[in-house]
Amino acid sequence: MKNRYRVTGYNDTTLEQVWHFRISGFGALVLGVVSAIALIATVIILIAFTGLREFIPGYPDENTREQIVANALRADSLEHAVHQWEAHLTNINRLLSGKDPLPIANTTSDSVRVITGSSSAYVLSREDSLLRKEIEEADRYNPTPTTEITKPQSLENLFLFPPAKGVVSDMFNAKANHLAIDIVTSPHAPVMAVLDGTVIMADWLAETGFVIQIQHDGDIISIYKHNEKLLKKQGDRVKAGEAIAIVGNSGELTTGPHLHFELWYKGIPIDPMKYIKF
Repeated sequence: MKNRYRVTGYNDTTLEQVWHFRISGFGALVLGVVSAIALIATVIILIAFTGLREFIPGYPDENTREQIVANALRADSLEHAVHQWEAHLTNINRLLSGKDPLPIANTTSDSVRVITGSSSAYVLSREDSLLRKEIEEADRYNPTPTTEITKPQSLENLFLFPPAKGVVSDMFNAKANHLAIDIVTSPHAPVMAVLDGTVIMADWLAETGFVIQIQHDGDIISIYKHNEKLLKKQGDRVKAGEAIAIVGNSGELTTGPHLHFELWYKGIPIDPMKYIKF
């Protein structure tokens, strides 16, 4: 290690000495270690701060990382939807067995849950649940259904504008107490008024989100639920086919972007599919 060595370079044609240097065995070892460290540091810097890392097998590129984040958000949304359906099915089973449905605070995993709308946040607490129950018992927003549902004759000659463009995913079923149809459509699609009328309610409800209700001539009422945003306010006059809201996913009782549409005639819920072509 202490012996010194002379390294010389010659011109192969003239045998002229071009360059030379002296180095000991220990110096050669130090030079090798320093060169290795510099090479490793250079590779790490290139991988960490340049796009070369994407050429490493198994390393995700930018699109893959974005997809991972998107999948994580979808999984979280699906988990939330599963919890909602479990709570909903629990209450259905209790109703079928003659028991009272559980309060919202007991059917969810959290005692307090934040529900966000397009421009506001609603915090569900025990006091809010009691207040909502009182409002529902008073039938403040929904017409009272009767036990006998008949087909009104005065609507036969009316042309009702489709409230949204999409696919009907859940039909009207009076026996199952589903007094509406659910229309699956693209997010942020417009919701249109089916007839000329006056907005008699435009508000936020915990279970159905942003809701707008329109009174039409001839004792006809149309109701649009789970909207992302309301474009009209109470007292506004609207025309048939005019945009009144934006399709959304608001409220507790929803599993994705869709429009829950109800049609009432003289206090009786009727099947919109019989009067509207979707």
